[in-house]
Amino acid sequence: MKKVLELAELRLKAKKGKSVSLPTSTTTKEVSKKRRSEGNTIEQSFNRGARDHLHGLIARMFYTGGLSFNLVRNPYFIEAFKYATSNSLGGYIPPGYNLLRTSLLQKDRAHIEKLLEPIKLTWKAKSVSIVSDGWSDSQRRPLINVMAVTEDGTMFLNAVNAEGRTKNMDYIADILLKAIEEVGPHNVVQVITDNAPICKSAGGIVQGRHPHIFWTPCVVHTLNLALKNICAAKNTERNEVVYEECCWITEVSDDVVVIRNFIMNHSMRLAMFNEYVNLKLLTIAETRFASVVIMLRRFKKIKRGLMDMVISESWSLYRDDNVGRAQFVKGKILDDIWWDKIEYVISFTEPIYNMV
Repeated sequence: MKKVLELAELRLKAKKGKSVSLPTSTTTKEVSKKRRSEGNTIEQSFNRGARDHLHGLIARMFYTGGLSFNLVRNPYFIEAFKYATSNSLGGYIPPGYNLLRTSLLQKDRAHIEKLLEPIKLTWKAKSVSIVSDGWSDSQRRPLINVMAVTEDGTMFLNAVNAEGRTKNMDYIADILLKAIEEVGPHNVVQVITDNAPICKSAGGIVQGRHPHIFWTPCVVHTLNLALKNICAAKNTERNEVVYEECCWITEVSDDVVVIRNFIMNHSMRLAMFNEYVNLKLLTIAETRFASVVIMLRRFKKIKRGLMDMVISESWSLYRDDNVGRAQFVKGKILDDIWWDKIEYVISFTEPIYNMV
């Protein structure tokens, strides 16, 4: 600013007929650059209001539409706005409901098919494994996924809605055979499913139709069954020896379930837990792999917080209807031998857990 004032003073002297010379440190180029920067600052201050208004519109779209905030991390979300701001699209209106679910969907599918073409070209040389697994969507509909796997990557083929259908061996085999025909029987070397009896029988049907294609059980499911047999052993005639050796592990896991349910089902106890522990308690899900081990590992992480909770004054002063259960929980949490058992279970199951 000082240089601009000096230049203005020199110009005023020049108008009065006085001889002047510009300072060597001040040039017309620098003055022009200064004026442009001042203009840019003014322009930015005016655009700030437009930016804030656009931010508000985008935020309301998320709030009123119930959209996940993770959507802003989608690279296409950012790319769409960058493209719109860098191109002259006067009067542009975003695609409507019907356009998104019809022609644009078809175009994007064709685009994806084009991107997958290089993977398909490797099927003949590198062979394909057909992998199938069942799961439930957000509407609790039973779906069966089918994928084609090679060393270059996994390609999703389709998802079959099995709602209202009996998932027997013939039904599963029919889904696998259709996938084999889509990929080409000469490109397929194996089908992989879980270890359920109907899946094993379906694999036998596939092998009977295509002798060169063999059925392979899922390794992760096999390991999970091994963990369940160890950590949740059942006293049956076929499992009597295993139960005698591993029943103490089942007792430890049952104790953990009792402690978890006692805390989660009592609001005051849960409030105490949240005061001393930052992590959440985990429960066993039958459909999840290594769920017992995962639950024990979480208890090990929050051991210090659990011990601080049960020796706190609030735990002792609060009296509920189930005093005996509260004393049981406190006794287990303060029992060093009980924690040693948990540590031992985690240590010897760690190789299987890491593989899963």
